[in-house]
Amino acid sequence: MTFPKTLLAGAAAFAISIFVSMSAASAQTPASSASMAGMDMSAASGSQGDSASTKEFQAADHSMMSGMSGVEYTGDADHDFVAHMIPHHEGAVAMAKVELKYGKDAKLRALAKEIIASQDKEIAFMKRWLATHPQKK
Repeated sequence: MTFPKTLLAGAAAFAISIFVSMSAASAQTPASSASMAGMDMSAASGSQGDSASTKEFQAADHSMMSGMSGVEYTGDADHDFVAHMIPHHEGAVAMAKVELKYGKDAKLRALAKEIIASQDKEIAFMKRWLATHPQKK
């Protein structure tokens, strides 16, 4: 069945985007020592945050978020859904490609391949839908 795989791939892409967003936000916002008292933050600092994969995840996340926020809402739920989901899916594909480039876990690499295949098909469908449903002025 393709629906559950597509649903799983979409959910995984969403989870990855949330994780990357949270990682990027925490990396950009200095934490006060009072709010983080008692927490060992040694793993959150240092070279791990500067790894090539982290930089590529952050770039993919930034591109996705700016792509989604750069689309104006029209009041047409169908159009708005598709117009915002395209950059979201493109971000998921970009993140999955980073996993394939740097990831080691076989199951996650398989999931990344599924995400790329399913999201690419969905992106193509949504672009075709937009082309055949121009926004009314």
